Order: sequence, then C-alpha cells, then structure tokens
Amino acid sequence: MRSLLCRIALGLWIVTIGAAGWFFVQGWTTQGTDGRMQIVLAPAERDLILGEMRMLLKAVHGVVTGLAGQDQEATRAQIEQAARSAGMGMAEDVNPALMAKLPLPFKQMGMSIHHDMDALADAIVQKKTPQQILQRLSSMTARCTACHDMYRFSAER
Repeated sequence: MRSLLCRIALGLWIVTIGAAGWFFVQGWTTQGTDGRMQIVLAPAERDLILGEMRMLLKAVHGVVTGLAGQDQEATRAQIEQAARSAGMGMAEDVNPALMAKLPLPFKQMGMSIHHDMDALADAIVQKKTPQQILQRLSSMTARCTACHDMYRFSAER
C-alpha cells in the first residue's frame, strides 16, 4: 500500500512539474484574430505591462532627443539617465505570477531589452559616438517591433 501511495505521489509531482514547465514556456496565450499570439492577462496586469512599454518608449525618446541636441557632451548624463531608467532595475520587482503568464520568447525579448538599455547607458558613459549609440538603439527597437508584430494583450473577463 505504501509503495502504491509513493508511486501516486511521484506521478502527481511529475505531472505538476510538467504542467508548471509547460505554462512557464507557453504562458497564458491564445491565437489572436489578427495573426498575433494573444497574451491573456488580468486588466491590472495588462495595464502594468503596457505602462512599462510606454516607459521604455519614453527612455528611447530621451536618448534620441539627447543625441539630436547641439551639445551632446553637456547632455550626456541626461542621455545616460534616460537609458538607465529602462534597464534591469525597471524589471527587478515583477510579480512572479505575472511572469508565469508571459510566454518564454516574450520574457526573453523583454529581459534582453532591459539588459541592453543598461549596456546602452554604459556605452554613453564610455563616450561612444552618437552613430554607435544609434546603431545599438536601432538593434533594440528592431526587437521591439518584432515583439509587437508577434504579440498582443487581452484582458481576462
């Protein structure tokens, strides 16, 4: 009897771990009507993610605006701050339950953008040329547009 209970417990444990792994990779998604994968979130979670995306866009705008200025040396600290504001520090306190709902490729792209914003801020401190900074930024925004082409958000009902 004890052996049977151990096998059942082990089986349930394996199924639970498998299901958790599957949800970690897949997230809570459905196929959207426009061909993109639809990530299903609670309304507050959706608002949080979209707010973070707006903050990323504002950071990009801050970098581009600073690079377009006449005296880039005087604004270098502001440009760095704009980039750093969207770095890994922005992603530190994300709710694990929310992260579980996001598909793995979305999580990977998002984290790579935060990491690259910190690297961009470092490049600004290292006095890389505006052209080098814009090349990095172009690579990053290419991932942003790819992500927006692949995913959309919907709120749970």
